[in-house]
Amino acid sequence: MGYFVETRWSGSEENPTPERMREILAELDVPDDEHPDTWLGDEDGWTLSAYQSGALVLENLETGEGPFHRTAVPRDDILRLWLELANGRIDDVRTGPWKPGLPSGG
Repeated sequence: MGYFVETRWSGSEENPTPERMREILAELDVPDDEHPDTWLGDEDGWTLSAYQSGALVLENLETGEGPFHRTAVPRDDILRLWLELANGRIDDVRTGPWKPGLPSGG
């Protein structure tokens, strides 16, 4: 299964390693209101967007599913969910405390 990450400042990367994903998520430590998020997407149209606020958004623009969100998500949990999506385990990603819609404040 193919996947890609859109970084905050340097564009898209295909199939990054878990170590590189961790580096990309660490970019969220630098406040930047113009570029508040980074996301991982798969070939089926699912994306998991991580925000500097700690919010996480799951959606599929191709099928119209979502958006769903969580707030105050620890970085290790975001990485774990990114890895699940990268490995094609969308059913595992979709379990858990997702709330409908976008988080307030992004």
